[in-house]
Amino acid sequence: MVFRSAQDPWRGLKIGVATYSLRKLSTETAIKAIRRVGLSYASIKDVHLPRKTTLAERQAIIAQFTQAGITPLSCGNINLPNNEGAIRDTFQYAKEAGIPVIVCAPDPIALPTIEAMVKEFDIKIAIHNHGPEDKHFPTPYEALRRIDKMDSRMGLCIDVGHCLRGGADPVKAIRDGKERLYDVHLKDIAQPRGGNKAMEVGRGVLDIRGILQALIAIGFTGSVGFEYEKDADDPLPGIAESTGYVRGVLNGLPPT
Repeated sequence: MVFRSAQDPWRGLKIGVATYSLRKLSTETAIKAIRRVGLSYASIKDVHLPRKTTLAERQAIIAQFTQAGITPLSCGNINLPNNEGAIRDTFQYAKEAGIPVIVCAPDPIALPTIEAMVKEFDIKIAIHNHGPEDKHFPTPYEALRRIDKMDSRMGLCIDVGHCLRGGADPVKAIRDGKERLYDVHLKDIAQPRGGNKAMEVGRGVLDIRGILQALIAIGFTGSVGFEYEKDADDPLPGIAESTGYVRGVLNGLPPT
């Protein structure tokens, strides 16, 4: 299939916003921000979909997104401790919100319990790598090794910035993890080692073109959410710049 920019400027990718980027904004304002930059997908952080809510409240919040033309593809990042009750509560939360993927930071000891919940609820998990400070999952490869023999719904959220900071090539990781890749946090960073300074996408050191090409090549259908960690009080200009840069890169790629 050939995608033409006039018909699909995103080349089949579900480009949206990880709402952690909008963490200091109300849910209503965050929704308006996503629509203002022309995006239609979200990975919802609990600041916008609180954990301590009723079924009716969760469904009402999700309705705010969907009525604005925004499809929630995942939620998180959520810590999953080695506690069956806490894990079950998280899966119930996602089920009641109608969200198909939980982006998470699990205790490795809890993975068998999480796998049981994945089977029971038929909800995927996406283990988020968090760079060299993460003793369990600095890159996607540590997660892949731990879940290799587990249910196929046990998968990855590749944070491309933290992946590079952890010493792995995000482009290669996307291709290597394609069978288990359910979510992507898209960002840019100032330098590959020695810090975690966030940048507008296109201003930093990440191979954004290569990342997008890899996602298109594997036919990725999950959330590709901008996780813009700069300017928490006023994130919209940076998200808008990042969105424009990615759209331009995609428009410049050869037809597939």
